[in-house]
Amino acid sequence: MKFSQQNQPEKDQLVRMTYKTGVYAGKVWETGGPRAVVQVLAVLKHPQQGNLHCPYDPDVPMFHERKALSYTEKALCVYQDLEPFHGEVPDYQASLVRALEEEAADLDRLKRWAERGLETLSIVKRDYGM
Repeated sequence: MKFSQQNQPEKDQLVRMTYKTGVYAGKVWETGGPRAVVQVLAVLKHPQQGNLHCPYDPDVPMFHERKALSYTEKALCVYQDLEPFHGEVPDYQASLVRALEEEAADLDRLKRWAERGLETLSIVKRDYGM
C-alpha cells in the first residue's frame, strides 16, 4: 500500500522510499506538505548510473555518476514514492555493500547479454551471406 497526500505516513514510521533510481529504508522525519522528509537508514537498491533520459546509452554527452544517499541523510519524497517498510532495517554499511554488488552484477549480466547478442548476430549475418 503506497501512501498519498490524503493517507500520509506517521512521524517516525519506517518506510520503503523510492528516490530517483535508488530504493531505501528510512524513517519519516516530517510530513504535512506535498512531500515527506525521510531519514535514510539503509540502501535497498543502489541508484543506476548514466543518463536517466537515455537509459542504457553509453554515448550521451553526460554520463552521470550516482551515489546512494548517505546514512541519516534526509530526503524530500512525494508520498506516492513511500510505502510501509516491513521487517528489520539492515545495517546501513552492509546494505550499501550488498546493493552496490547487486547493481554491479546486474550490469555485468547486461554486458554479457549484449556480448552474446552480438555473437549470435554475427552468426545470423553469415547465414544471410553478408
